[in-house]
Amino acid sequence: MNAKKFFLGGIAGGVAFFLLGYLFYGMLFSDFFSKNAGSATGVSRQMDQFVWWALILGNLLFGFILSYVAGKAKIRTLGSGLIAGAILGILFAASFDFTSYGTSNLMTIKGVWADIVILGVMAAIAGAVVGLVRGMGKE
Repeated sequence: MNAKKFFLGGIAGGVAFFLLGYLFYGMLFSDFFSKNAGSATGVSRQMDQFVWWALILGNLLFGFILSYVAGKAKIRTLGSGLIAGAILGILFAASFDFTSYGTSNLMTIKGVWADIVILGVMAAIAGAVVGLVRGMGKE
């Protein structure tokens, strides 16, 4: 595996995922998720209470997951990255969200389905970025 492409793809994917998270969860669907929270209270932090290092690290790690899979699957295009990202995002979100729904009161089932779709879209776009970055230059 090309270490440079792994790191560049991971960073690009992580940054894309972070920015998309702000757009989707922080702006576009913030009210929706507030209305579809479960009965658990006090679990969401306000933006001024975010633990930024953990949020940034989590997004970068997802970018590195996408880049690792892209390297193993020889993904070097925007289109193939988009498809792989969507599949990974949907599977990761569904796995986490259904487990969380089955064991906690964090969100309604409507929120679970929305989160799976939104995270799938975000991962698709981040995967496309990773595929594009990994396809640049020589292997």
